[in-house]
Amino acid sequence: MATEGFEAVFLETHNWGKAAKFFQALGFELEITTGDGSGVFRNGEGPFLVVSEIPEDREPKMQLALKVADADAFRPDPAVDVVTPFEDTHYGTREMIVRDPDGRLWSLQAPAKS
Repeated sequence: MATEGFEAVFLETHNWGKAAKFFQALGFELEITTGDGSGVFRNGEGPFLVVSEIPEDREPKMQLALKVADADAFRPDPAVDVVTPFEDTHYGTREMIVRDPDGRLWSLQAPAKS
């Protein structure tokens, strides 16, 4: 089983308000806000954009997430460096972290077990 394209982009920001206005000005719609400096945007049928505010003393990061239909059925090729196997997340998915040949970390997202 292979991945199914991009599921989400996770983006950290130092200013939630400015980031929200920026993405809305680009046509993203705010679908969910937590009220504590984070939220989920969507633009058409594209991947989710998850934006979270972080303290000024941290460097903002971005993480790309690839979609996996079924974590239990997913068998990565030996060429894929698995950093962490699928684990349940606090936001209702299962996540695997893999490393590409240049050392970048990628998130693979699958639905939570029913």
